[in-house]
Amino acid sequence: MKKIGKKLLGLGLTFTLAVGILAGCGSAGKDAKNDNAQAGTEKTAQSGSDDKVIRVGASVSPHAEILEQVKPILEKEGYTLDIVEYNDYVLPNTALNDGDLDANYFQHQPYLTNFNEENGTDLVSAGSIHFEPLGIYSEKLKNLDDIEDGAKVAVPNDATNEARALLLLEANGLIKLKEDAGVNATVLDIEENPHNLQIQEIAAEQLVRALPDVAIACINGNYAIQGGYSVSQAIAVEESTSLAAQTYANVVAVRAGEENSEKTQALIKALQSDEIRKYIEDTYDGAVVPVF
Repeated sequence: MKKIGKKLLGLGLTFTLAVGILAGCGSAGKDAKNDNAQAGTEKTAQSGSDDKVIRVGASVSPHAEILEQVKPILEKEGYTLDIVEYNDYVLPNTALNDGDLDANYFQHQPYLTNFNEENGTDLVSAGSIHFEPLGIYSEKLKNLDDIEDGAKVAVPNDATNEARALLLLEANGLIKLKEDAGVNATVLDIEENPHNLQIQEIAAEQLVRALPDVAIACINGNYAIQGGYSVSQAIAVEESTSLAAQTYANVVAVRAGEENSEKTQALIKALQSDEIRKYIEDTYDGAVVPVF
C-alpha cells in the first residue's frame, strides 16, 4: 500500500510539474514579450532623458566648482548637468573622445591641440571661459632675488604648460630662451641659465606636493587652488597682457561637429552668463579671470 501511495504521489508530482512547465513556457513567452515591450519603453524614455542630460568632465577646482554654479541656470532651460571630476589632464579627453562625456572643461587650446596631435583625436573648442594665471610659488623664498645657484625649480611636464612656465621664468629674469621659442619652448631652448637652475619636469597635478622639495615651482592656477594656495601667495604670476593670457584661456571641449549642438550651446550660454562672471570674480581673488 505504501509503495502504491508513493507511486501515485510520484505520478501526481510529475503531472503537476509537467503542467507547471507548460504553463511556465506560456507565461515565459508572455513575460518575455512584456519585458521586451517594457525594455523598449524604458530605452525610449532613457533616450529622451539623455537628450536633457549634459555630462561634463572637469578638474576639481575651479572647473567643477564653476560648473556647480551652472547647474541651476541649466535647470531653468530643462537640462540636468552631470559633473564628472578628474585629477589629471589625460582622462577627461580620452573619456570625451570615447563618447563617455558630452564635453569637458579643464584645458586651454594649446594643450587641446597638442593632445589631438599626439593621440589622433578630433576634439575642438566650443568656447573660451576663463584664464588661470600660472604662478611661481615657494615655501622657502619670499623673493626671486634670493634664489641660490643650483636651486631646484619644478615645472609642469606637459608640453604646453612647460612652455608657459619657462616663459614665466624668463619674464622674471631667471633664464633666457631662444628668441623664437615662444609657446613651444622646452628646456632645450634655454640659452642662458645664470643661476644654473636645475629644472625638474613634474606632472602638473603633483607640483603642489613637490613644493617642499624644491626652491620654487611653477604651478597651474587650478592645482594651486586645490592645494590651498591663492594667487596672492605667488611670488610672480603671468601678467594679464602676457602672451600666456592671450593664448591659454580655458575652453569647453567637445567632439568635432558637436560645437553647435543644442546641448553644447546651452552649456556655453550658461558658462558665459553674467551670473558666472560675477561668481568667478567674487570667488577666486584673481586666480581665475573670466575672458568672455
